[in-house]
Amino acid sequence: MTADQQTLDRISKLLEKYTNAHGVSGNEDEICRLLKEDLKDCADDIKFDALGSLIAVRKGSSPSGPTIMLAAHMDEIGLMVKYIDENGFIRFAKIGGWNDPTLLNQRVIVHGRNGDVVGVIGSKPPHVMSAEDAKRPPQHKDMFIDVGAKNADEVKALGIEPGTYISMDREFKKLIRSRVTSKSFDNRVGVVIMVEMMRRLKGKDVKATVCAVGTVQEEVGLKGAKTAAYAVGADAAIALDTTVPGDHPGMTKQESPLEIGKGPVLTIADASGRGIISHPQVVKWLRDSADKTKTEVQLSVGEGGTTDASAIHLTKDGIPSGTIQIATRYIHSPVEVVDLEDIAAAIELGADAMERAHKYFTKKS
Repeated sequence: MTADQQTLDRISKLLEKYTNAHGVSGNEDEICRLLKEDLKDCADDIKFDALGSLIAVRKGSSPSGPTIMLAAHMDEIGLMVKYIDENGFIRFAKIGGWNDPTLLNQRVIVHGRNGDVVGVIGSKPPHVMSAEDAKRPPQHKDMFIDVGAKNADEVKALGIEPGTYISMDREFKKLIRSRVTSKSFDNRVGVVIMVEMMRRLKGKDVKATVCAVGTVQEEVGLKGAKTAAYAVGADAAIALDTTVPGDHPGMTKQESPLEIGKGPVLTIADASGRGIISHPQVVKWLRDSADKTKTEVQLSVGEGGTTDASAIHLTKDGIPSGTIQIATRYIHSPVEVVDLEDIAAAIELGADAMERAHKYFTKKS
């Protein structure tokens, strides 16, 4: 199935809005505001749990219908101010899973109390490195952020202090065909899919109650999913997220047979044991919807990496869970790449699954 250009343009515009916004783990307020605004006309009630996850509830038409939790984490990986030296250079800690070499020479935004401040990540120039240092991959502990200040007092006057959040200064850009690049596709892609799924359900007779949840702090331990899942008490759940393809240099199909542009990904299992073995009924449900909507899907058996589903399925007495993911190149970098066609297909598949959920799950007594 190929989406029409109007659909792709709408998805692109929404994705641009969310990826140009900033929301490092623990500081998701800006994303939360956008999500609340976009869901207010699609939900009967919007509430928040104590950690800050947003829960938008669309009540089902049947009192006996199941409750389905959609989870898309709002946070992105980023940095945090750790120390400001006497010359005004900022040392930082990583928030989330960065590969250190990707950080070097990036432009960043330091979110000070008095407003955002642009900075750059620097390190010792290669011209003066020893032969031994030159062979060693750059490490974040050897890097610093330069905001142009002369001393520590100038930095502090900007409202920057230990604990100040830092995000990448990158903007959404279109590549050729239906492919786009930006920071934080992990996981603003999932957020966009969730918003569009809820919009598709508006005005339809959906027997299941659907809870669209924007979770916090996924990148630092699936924290928001744990508390939100407890609050929702769903009968089944789907995590909407991104995953790693093997379709570019440096990767092999043995490491990942997934490709961008080949449809959304349904996780069967994380064979490492750290994630989830998707519930068979959830897999059947999603595959049946894929067949009905003629959506090409990819099946994934991974050996690392987790999603909110890993926390959700172990909540209370257990919640049957699975995932719909989008293959994303260069994940956990400021230049991630996705195909809008995959996102459009995931929306179509997910919306159909919500309409048919009552055929697969029943409300807990």
